[in-house]
Amino acid sequence: MDIFELDKHIVRKRLVGVTFLAWIGVLGFDLILHGAILSSFYVQESSFTLPPLDSFKRIPLGYSSFLIATFFLAWLISKIDIRGWRRGLLFGGFVGGVIWISLALGMYSISTAPPTLLFGWVVGQTLEMAYAGSVIGQGLFAERTRKLTITVLLVTVVFIMLTVILQSIGLASTAGFS
Repeated sequence: MDIFELDKHIVRKRLVGVTFLAWIGVLGFDLILHGAILSSFYVQESSFTLPPLDSFKRIPLGYSSFLIATFFLAWLISKIDIRGWRRGLLFGGFVGGVIWISLALGMYSISTAPPTLLFGWVVGQTLEMAYAGSVIGQGLFAERTRKLTITVLLVTVVFIMLTVILQSIGLASTAGFS
């Protein structure tokens, strides 16, 4: 079997739909991670990060990178036959940890990125990939995805609301916009 051929139980439409759903969840998680939890790193003067407005303009590039990573994770999960949200969560966390630990070590070796920011990226992005893995593991092989879709959309709305609340009460400041 060709490595790019899908398992007979997974149709391309399902792979694309579940990938997109996981990506929506990732975007919600990413918003609270970077828009609230790690936001103080992005508003400080730094030779490592862009000025807030320039960073804001490039957000679509970052979100595109998450779509690529989410699709890669969905493809891996389909190839390895990871079924269920728990196994997807663990596998997504493993893949996310490997990727983000290696990226953080590489960034630390060549940049002025603060170790605390790199640590925050490792933890946050690993959790983000774990979340994506749980959605993909549950959705790829499920008979129906309606309940999963509603859950992901509701969780994403909660992440957005929490980000706005945290920014509003001053616990977070994002890109100078709060």
